Amino acid sequence: MRLLLATDAWEPQVNGVVRTLTRTVAECRELGHEVEVISPDQFKTLPMPTYPEIRLAINAYEPMQERFKAFEPEAIHIATEGPIGLAARRLCLEWKLPFTTSYHTRFPEYVSARLPVPLSVGYAFMRWFHGPSGRIMVATNSFREELQRHGFRNLSPWSRGVDTELFRPRSADELPPELRDLPRPIWMNVGRVAVEKNIAAFLALDLPGTKVVVGDGPSRLELQDKHPDVVFTGAKFGEDLARHFAAADVFVFPSLTDTFGLVILEAMATGSPVAAFPAPGPIDLIPGSGAGVCDADLQTACLAALKLDRKATRAYAERFSWRACTEEFIRNLQPYPEAEKVRFWRRLRRLARLRRRPHLS
Repeated sequence: MRLLLATDAWEPQVNGVVRTLTRTVAECRELGHEVEVISPDQFKTLPMPTYPEIRLAINAYEPMQERFKAFEPEAIHIATEGPIGLAARRLCLEWKLPFTTSYHTRFPEYVSARLPVPLSVGYAFMRWFHGPSGRIMVATNSFREELQRHGFRNLSPWSRGVDTELFRPRSADELPPELRDLPRPIWMNVGRVAVEKNIAAFLALDLPGTKVVVGDGPSRLELQDKHPDVVFTGAKFGEDLARHFAAADVFVFPSLTDTFGLVILEAMATGSPVAAFPAPGPIDLIPGSGAGVCDADLQTACLAALKLDRKATRAYAERFSWRACTEEFIRNLQPYPEAEKVRFWRRLRRLARLRRRPHLS
């Protein structure tokens, strides 16, 4: 089918949402579906307040109408709640097009961490945004239950996968040279260096060896100043990123606000066990896995994870495939029935022609 994806999170942004969407699009195309992506790089943009690395599209609504009409989608998925997501939502409601959405980011918590905005306001916005969606896709059972308590309905599972060919165990001579001689054990965090990731909780732990933070973001300079003993590598990509994951003795995931934590699977796939708080995401992936430890005392979790078997950790990650993730995504879509779909786009083209005709006086 022809699937249109509207998203404010896309390359060159580097985060779990972008990796999930780009891999899902690639898998959809391999399965024979035609995918049209509407993303910020196709518009004029402005930097996001408090996070200039993220660019927000401006004046997306009118160009989006033409994209919809040219592509004639059979299913529409709105992945984010930013300007592109808002424009796509408005268009779907005006044209009475069914659509699905996904809840990737804890937007209310994200805003409240930066601005004096109550969580209740953020959740009211999110209920308004996702309310008309045919299905709201969420990554874990615990997060689905949490959203239900906040008044969300029509929630459907959409899990995640991991590239086990890229993220794999490495020999000592394959590890990044700048990490090879660091005092062991290496405790590593990978991701956006921002306040909502709770990296400060990791850096405050009293652990032997070396702490390493891989990534960039608005909190990096502040944390570097406070923790001169910590190695900050900056952002890494592709093969280089995978080698960094493999260099960790334990991957530390201190976030309390992620909805899944794709980096957890990426670390496990390289054989690096994970230590985390018992928050949504980690509690859906780690307990009983033999690949990590969840504990309200993060230091306890770290020291316990250090004792886990790396081969068992890798074996657990191999159970998660992007193909299964994509097939679940496709099942959640709500395409038009064939006859109704044809009638809709034919009627829309006829209306467009009528509007272009000159009026006779």
